[in-house]
Amino acid sequence: MNETLPPTTPADISVFEDRGAYVLRNQEGLALYTYDLDVDGRSHCTNKCAETWPPVLASEGASTVVGDWKSIQRGAARQWSYRGKPVYTYSKDAPGETKGDGLDGKWRLVSI
Repeated sequence: MNETLPPTTPADISVFEDRGAYVLRNQEGLALYTYDLDVDGRSHCTNKCAETWPPVLASEGASTVVGDWKSIQRGAARQWSYRGKPVYTYSKDAPGETKGDGLDGKWRLVSI
C-alpha cells in the first residue's frame, strides 16, 4: 500500500491511485495533459487547438494557488497550470482513457 499522501490539488482536480502512482483527472474523470509548446507559463493552445484540447478552467471563486497548482489568466477565465504548465483534457478521451498521451510528440499526460 502506498504510504505517501496524495498531492494537494484544487477542488477542480481529482486524484486517483492506480498501480502505486497518482493519476490526475478533472471532475468529469478526464485525464489531464500538458502541451510542450507552453514554455513560458502561458497557454499557446487556442482556437482550433483549444477545441481539441479544452483547457481545464478554474471554478469561480477558486484559490489562485494550491500546492503546485496555479491558475493563470485565459481571456475572461482562469486556467489551471501544474508546475508552470497549463493543463488540458483531450476531446477524444472518455473518462478513464489517455488517448492523447504523446500525440503529435507534444502532448504529455500529467503524472506524479
